[in-house]
Amino acid sequence: MRSIVLACLMVGIMALPAAAHFGMVIPESNIATQQTRSTDIRLSFAHPFEQAGMPLVALDKFFVFHNGNITNLLPTLSSAKVMNADGWKSHFTFTRPGVYQFVMEPVPYWEPEEDCFIVHYTKTYVAAFGSEEGWDVPVGLPTEIVPLTRPYGLYAGNNFSGQVLVNGKPAPNTVVEYELYNTAGYAAPTEHHYTLVTKTDPQGIFTVTLPVAGWWGFAALTTADYTLPAPANASGKPKEKAVELGAVLWIKLDAFSK
Repeated sequence: MRSIVLACLMVGIMALPAAAHFGMVIPESNIATQQTRSTDIRLSFAHPFEQAGMPLVALDKFFVFHNGNITNLLPTLSSAKVMNADGWKSHFTFTRPGVYQFVMEPVPYWEPEEDCFIVHYTKTYVAAFGSEEGWDVPVGLPTEIVPLTRPYGLYAGNNFSGQVLVNGKPAPNTVVEYELYNTAGYAAPTEHHYTLVTKTDPQGIFTVTLPVAGWWGFAALTTADYTLPAPANASGKPKEKAVELGAVLWIKLDAFSK
């Protein structure tokens, strides 16, 4: 099994400059007010800087975590095209103050180029009605990024810090990819500028500076302690394939204005 895991990681690392994957949960806004009490949410799987969508065929879970309670949102989903690929959309109305964490868990995605499966536990935050409580509370996912910087009310140029947890424990020396959802159409100097990369410290903490306004995604990558059977179209050996786990977090930065 160790050889499977290493092979999957090596192929993934070699492909990083142009082929980072991100689960995406993007609401219309990360702030809800008395005037804007609801939001549409788009769920997708993509290369966000390149605006290249991939099919997000099915979800195991989609829910919102609020004040320690989980509400299943799978029944709210309908199909949608996101970046020209199959995805999902939902509509949510906020009724109480608080910080809402929207969480998506897809079915494992087979990536033939990396010869492994990918599962991205993806979440984002919406603060409703001026709430400041609960943004640093873990959901309890198998792997997740817990913000150490408040994940809303941020300006372009702010630093952002988070702690990566795997099974509730800090994940040291873990690769964290981060990328802009490039709806503004920025050009990159090289393919190495699509996906930026850092690593966590011994406590599983990372800090980065985010230069422009927009949605930014973070994917902390680890390998599961289990494998999955190879799909029928897989080639070569072994027949059991490694599973890349991504703790994915999306936050929004705003531009200064007069």
